[in-house]
Order: sequence, then structure tokens, then C-alpha cells
Amino acid sequence: MPTITDTVRTADGACPVSLTTPDGGAGPWPAVVMYPDAGGVRDTFTAMAARLAADGYAVLLPDVYYRHPGWEPFDMASVFSDPKERARIFAMIRGVTAEMTARDAAAFFDYLAARPEVRGDRFGTTGYCMGGRMSLVVAGRLGQRVAAAASFHGGGLVTDAADSPHHAADAIRAAVYVAGATGDTAFTAAQARTLDETLSAAGVRHTIEIYPAAHGFAVPDNAPFDADAAERHWAATREFFAAELPG
Repeated sequence: MPTITDTVRTADGACPVSLTTPDGGAGPWPAVVMYPDAGGVRDTFTAMAARLAADGYAVLLPDVYYRHPGWEPFDMASVFSDPKERARIFAMIRGVTAEMTARDAAAFFDYLAARPEVRGDRFGTTGYCMGGRMSLVVAGRLGQRVAAAASFHGGGLVTDAADSPHHAADAIRAAVYVAGATGDTAFTAAQARTLDETLSAAGVRHTIEIYPAAHGFAVPDNAPFDADAAERHWAATREFFAAELPG
């Protein structure tokens, strides 16, 4: 897939991004921002962005850790079993707040709206683990600019904190698709019910499903990767964006 690398100027600095588009033709295409999991941008997510682009989308993949220039990539096979690396990855996660996510997204959307490869001024978002939360944060903070928001094995979607994504349900104007994982302490059955009730009360069109797989099921270099669940996630992504962000 054709891919360019670029830098998006945000309120907080310069964020490296890649923009991947479908093979053949010059577009324009509807655009999706893909938020990576806690491991950040790496080869796995470059390949995932290309797979989504093949379905007819311009896919923006941002370095969500750009405020830590030169950060060392994580080995996702061992990061959570190595105490030093576990502490480092959780510190990085905590360093990306909802406010930062929303500010960055506004810059990403402005960038996409100005690209000749992109059509329209409302966008899709999708994300994994930490990125799944970011996808819903953006849908609530920039409601008029998001047409479709997906979250896969996202954590922190329902918490007691003031910035919990579910608290912004009334501001969401997007359709929402959430896929959780069986027994996931980051998105429990009770939290799924609360999210469903909150989105329903706000009149948000949404689907919440629990896949029979572990947290991290969709990302190939994660230890809990589940090929069947990953293919289900791709089918759901394709169907969701085809309906809500048509090409």
C-alpha cells in the first residue's frame, strides 16, 4: 500500500505520522485514525494500517508517544513480565492523558481534511488496548468530527475518573463499536453493561461484544494474539466502517 511519513504539528509539538492509502487510483478516500496499543507504533501496526487501507480508507497512524522523543520500542512478548519494562510501559501509558489525546486528534483531523487523498470532514477512529480508550475519548471530545469510533480490547472505557470516556456519551455523534475480551479486568462485564446503558441513554448507536479470547487478541505481536478473534475483528471493522464511513 502507498505510505507516506510526515509530521503533524500539534499544540504540544511535532507528532510523526504515517498515512497509508489503497493501491490504485488517487482517491480521495474516507479517513481513519488508527491508535496503537500500549506498545506504540511498530511494524505490526504499520501492517495493520495497510490492511485497513486495503478496504478503501486513508489510514493515519500516529506516534502517540511523540512527547518522549527517541523512546525505545517495547518487546511485546516480554514487556509485562520484565519488571523494569513493565514499569516503563505503564509510565508511558499514564503520560498520555485524555486532554492530550483530544488536542492531538484535532490536529490529526485538520491534517487529514487538508490532504488531497482524503474525502470529507468527518472521520473514523479505531484503537487497541490503550488506543481503544483513545478512540472513544476522541469520539466524546470531538463529537462533530467523528462519524465512527471502534475500540478493540480497550481498557479504561468505564472508570470513576472524571475523564472516563463513558462520561462524555452525550457528546458522541459517532456510531460506536466496542469489542471486549473474555475475563478482561480492564473492561469487565459490569463495565460493559454500564457502557451499554450510558450509550443507550445518550441515544448513541452502538454495538458492544465480548470475544471469546484474551486481552490483546487482535494484535499479532501480542502474547495473547488469537487468530480467529483477530479475523473476527477485521470482519467487524470492515462491516462497521462500510456502514458508517462509506467509501
